[in-house]
Amino acid sequence: MSDDAPESLIPYDEIVQEALRDVVGRVLREVEQTGGLPGGHHFYITFKTRMAGVSIPKHLAERFPDEMTIVIQHRFWDLKVEDQLFSVGLSFGGVPSTLVVPFAAVTDFVDPAVDFSLKFQANGAVDSPEQHDEAENDVPVAEPAEDGSNVVNVDFTRKK
Repeated sequence: MSDDAPESLIPYDEIVQEALRDVVGRVLREVEQTGGLPGGHHFYITFKTRMAGVSIPKHLAERFPDEMTIVIQHRFWDLKVEDQLFSVGLSFGGVPSTLVVPFAAVTDFVDPAVDFSLKFQANGAVDSPEQHDEAENDVPVAEPAEDGSNVVNVDFTRKK
């Protein structure tokens, strides 16, 4: 596309983001229905902790004031998937917790078992961000995929 392309009156960015988030919902719904992950599949899900509708324990919100990555692999329970959000039970430092995450808050979804990754822009209301050091997350970060992988990276910045 050229830099002088007219601005679209159709919200393509939002339509594509919503369609890709539906992939995450469908995958989690299949795990919910079967009661477990198939084969070696496991998921890293990163989300904005201050996004409207996110519900996490206070100690986690304090530890991860902006963004948090969770792992759905061996020890999770009560995975429930709805149209706009999912909830899951996870343990943090031996303390069981239930997290509620709207799909609109998700910024990354990775299944390292098959080198699959989706990146999103979080959309929705966010409380004003605080200045803070980057949180040290317990969860290992997936390595960036090399060329030829199944990574879908969507950039929704508009050229002007």
